[in-house]
Amino acid sequence: MLGKIFSVVAASCLLLAGAANAQGKAELLWYSQAAFKLTTPGGKVIMIDPWIMGATKIPPELKDLSKIGKVDLILVTHGHGDHLGDAMEISKTNNVPIWAPAGLNQTLATLGLMPANLVPRMNKGGTIEPFPGVKITQVHAEHSSEMILKDPVTGKDTSFSAGEPVGFIIQLENGLFGDMKMIGEYYKPDLLLVPIGGHYVMDPKDAAYATKELIKPKMAMPMHYASNPFLKGTPAEYKAAMGQTSIEVLDMNPGDKKTF
Repeated sequence: MLGKIFSVVAASCLLLAGAANAQGKAELLWYSQAAFKLTTPGGKVIMIDPWIMGATKIPPELKDLSKIGKVDLILVTHGHGDHLGDAMEISKTNNVPIWAPAGLNQTLATLGLMPANLVPRMNKGGTIEPFPGVKITQVHAEHSSEMILKDPVTGKDTSFSAGEPVGFIIQLENGLFGDMKMIGEYYKPDLLLVPIGGHYVMDPKDAAYATKELIKPKMAMPMHYASNPFLKGTPAEYKAAMGQTSIEVLDMNPGDKKTF
């Protein structure tokens, strides 16, 4: 089902919905691909699928993990390298947890690559409240999930299980991020972050369908494209597939920020 692929793609297809009693504004920084830095209205910093150092489209001035600043929590949707990315280093540097598929975190702990306290287990359907007013729910996604890591014993690159891919619904102090058609119907989101590259994720045509028919946000931002030769979809193709619509398509480049 397209709505589920949408959440899988785990490229973190996220939604933002405003609340009536907003305390402030959230800020979203797009690094490239599916990597985002979300600063909540209360000042908490959440890194999402932080593939930074190996990414090809990130502005040079952002390719420095020390410049990220303080981080309070990391979310990883699945084990692929362009999503797990630099999560382990960022987690250890800031002494903050990675919330990811249970199998992914279990593997990192079992291999001794991460201390158990920084890779807590969470499962689909579960909700945590890491900060006052912020709730994160892990939801189902249709995709694959495996990690290529150095085997601690042999030192060779080895494929390890990373559990089942997931999506996240993130309720902020003044609103909500999320995925899946139900979120569109229930929360009537303002912003949709939608992957358009094709091959591994939705192509522009399918992404436009998901945007207009399943989610129906006020605004949409295309992402997860052009980082490798297989991700051929373009924002121009997505806009064309959207056709005449009241939904505003945001033009953002890697390194741009948007506040809400």
